[in-house]
Amino acid sequence: MAYKGRTAFITGASRGIGRAIALRLAREGANIVIAAKSVTENPKLGGTIHSVAAEVEALGAKALALPCDIRFEEQIQAAVDKAAETFGSIDILVNNASAISLTGTEQTEPKRYDLMHDINVRGTFFMSRACIPHLRKGTNPHILNLSPPIDLSPKWFGNHLAYTMSKYNMSMIVLGLAEELRKDRIAANALWPKTTIATAAVQNLLGGEALMKMSRTPEILADTAYYILKRPSGSCTGNFFIDEQVLAEEGVTDLSGYSVVPGAPLYTDLFL
Repeated sequence: MAYKGRTAFITGASRGIGRAIALRLAREGANIVIAAKSVTENPKLGGTIHSVAAEVEALGAKALALPCDIRFEEQIQAAVDKAAETFGSIDILVNNASAISLTGTEQTEPKRYDLMHDINVRGTFFMSRACIPHLRKGTNPHILNLSPPIDLSPKWFGNHLAYTMSKYNMSMIVLGLAEELRKDRIAANALWPKTTIATAAVQNLLGGEALMKMSRTPEILADTAYYILKRPSGSCTGNFFIDEQVLAEEGVTDLSGYSVVPGAPLYTDLFL
């Protein structure tokens, strides 16, 4: 009953990790707000806010599909207002929406740089800002960013400086909000996978079919988020969680079921 009646607002929830988290929390009775740009389906990516809403409702949960480009604060505010009006509260914010480009400095055009920082950093910041007043009144309120632990080893900067800056800024938002919102008992944490996750980004941008076969399914992060978001918000804050570690703490040690190809070698994700 940890999720019954709670409302989870998830960005980038039309596919991949965001969709998996939405469905996992829906199975536990949470109301799900699916906020993303995908209103019509891109054949290369699959999934829309409406297709995920239908999946959520098929599980017996309530869904609200909201078109939202988090680069624009007016769209953020409109989506948050609509979610609060519909469900009466926002208890969970999952900042999952992200843009990636593993390019060197000379290969990173201003448009690509701006996209990563507008979504990963600015979007995360202003989405959190818009949700805070509702989270303050919420039940066991949590903010969860899909961002890595901060490691200042030069190897994480040398090959893709712009992307690293943007993801570490998402993690700095966790540090700042955890301290700023401690008095309100609003948790702010980060979650990152030990291995690469089979998503459209891996398929289309990073490693194609070969890397997909060395990855785990998004459900491992969905199950991890399930465990994190039911922990007491007053004491569980400011953490940089790795999926394997959280699952081990919960007694889940057999992770073979999450592999895309059972028994295949797994590829460690960036920043770890």
